[in-house]
Parts: sequence; C-alpha cells; structure tokens
Amino acid sequence: MREITLFTHRRPDDTTETLERLAERASRVGVTLRLDEEETIKHGLQARPGLELNAPIKQDVELCVVLGGDGTILRALQCYAGTNVPVFAINFGEIGFLATVERGDIDDGIRRALSGDFELLRLPAIVLEEEGDGSKPRPTPPGASTRTAVNDVAIHRKVGERVADIAYALEGEEVGSVRCDGLVVATPAGSTGYNLANGGPVMAWGVEGFVVSFIAPHSLTARALVVAPDDRLTIFNRSREPLDVAVDGRPAGEIPPGATIEARFVNEVGTIAQLPGSSFYRRLRDKFGRLAS
Repeated sequence: MREITLFTHRRPDDTTETLERLAERASRVGVTLRLDEEETIKHGLQARPGLELNAPIKQDVELCVVLGGDGTILRALQCYAGTNVPVFAINFGEIGFLATVERGDIDDGIRRALSGDFELLRLPAIVLEEEGDGSKPRPTPPGASTRTAVNDVAIHRKVGERVADIAYALEGEEVGSVRCDGLVVATPAGSTGYNLANGGPVMAWGVEGFVVSFIAPHSLTARALVVAPDDRLTIFNRSREPLDVAVDGRPAGEIPPGATIEARFVNEVGTIAQLPGSSFYRRLRDKFGRLAS
C-alpha cells in the first residue's frame, strides 16, 4: 500500500477525528493519503508528511477509503468505476449498506484498510446511453457519452408538473406503460434502495440482472420486473413535459417529451472491500432489522 484516496461526507465535524487517526497510522507505515481540493478545504488541512493536499484524483492508487454513508460511497465507486481500485468504507451514514465496517469498529477498520486485510467484491452497474427520438430503440453511435449507475437510475416527473406517462421496452418489445411519478432501474446493490421503497424485489449480490419498478404508479396492475443481464432497456417519455434523470441520487439530465433513453447492464464495474466471511443476507438483516427496531 503506497497511496490512498480519501473521501468524506459533507459533515466534517463527524469525520475529522477519524481522518487524523487514519493519517497518523498511514504515515507510520509509509502510506500517503491523497485528498482533493474539496476535501482539503472542507477539513481546513495544512501540509504535512503523509498527506498530499489539493491532489487530483489518481486512477492508479491502491485503495480508496471513504468516511461516510452510501451517498459518499457511491461517489467513490463512480470515481473508480472501470478500475481495480477497491473502495473501503467506514460507515458515518444512516444505513451504510455498502460500508465495509461500522463506526464502532474504526480502529480495526483502519488496521484492515492499511494492511489490506479484506476481501473484494465486484459490483455491476447500469449504463445510460444515447437518447433516441422516441420512435424506436437505436444503437449508441461510436463515442457517444455514457452515464454509469452503481446503485440505480431514477427517472421522475419534475416538481409541480403533471403525472408522467412512461413506458419501457426490452429488446424492442414494450413491456409496461403507466401514468406514474417515475421509474427506477436498479442493480442488485441498488435494489435495497429506491426500488425497495417502490415495493420492488431485493436482489442478492451476485445475481446477474437488474430490476425495473414504477414510482407511485396510478394503476392496480403495475409490477416490478427483474430483467436478464443481456436485455437492453429502452425508456419512453410519453409525457408532455421533460422528465428528470438522476444517477445514484445525483442529477444527470432529462428526457425531453417524446424522447427515449437506453440502458444496459454491465458486470464488474466497481469494487468494494468487505470483511472476510461477510454475507449479503447478514448485512440485509442487520441494516434493515436495526431500522425496524
């Protein structure tokens, strides 16, 4: 371990003490912590051995450590999507479903991060591609821009506008059309988020495929659907207003009236660190059982 990128969530008072402990121990073993300009300003840091401040994000570090919740973890996973850099997260959020260790295990977490005492889990993603004209699916031209969601893509009506009219097709076959507040496309990792709130199914980590669910459908028959990994998804905006698009909870543009957007499942895009012997089902029980108690 030579260099580690560090991300923290938006409340620096919560994470400053842990950051200092991590920096001290990293310095002892010859590891440099890299913090970008935002993190440097957020924590009011001064230059010292073991810290590289105002550092641009590097793609060839050995590890990315996150002090935060799922939102910050997703930002780190997106930053290192398509690389082999694992994200090791100490949970400072409400749920932290993607976190490696909990806040009560900070010392052990720092030791494991610096010594590489963890296992790796590769996560899939949903990739959004070129928008169409609303008439039929079309292939993405070479060089077209893409947007990658490790958790989910949410398409929803704009605040104050009328109920959306959304349809979706798989491999050119229309599967569902409904008036609703929006639609969510979720990976297995993201199936426990917005999709679960919609009444969609939870998909265990390791399952290949994704789920499509409606947000507040104005229908008694609208149901979530689990989709095979190789099937291309096309979403149609049949509303008279544009629809907002969010990728992993962050704004990512809109779909104009009459237009489409396409999505596909891509395997092994991000990498998270997890403790040896970790179980998805134990994580599911602990996180959501704790919230229910």
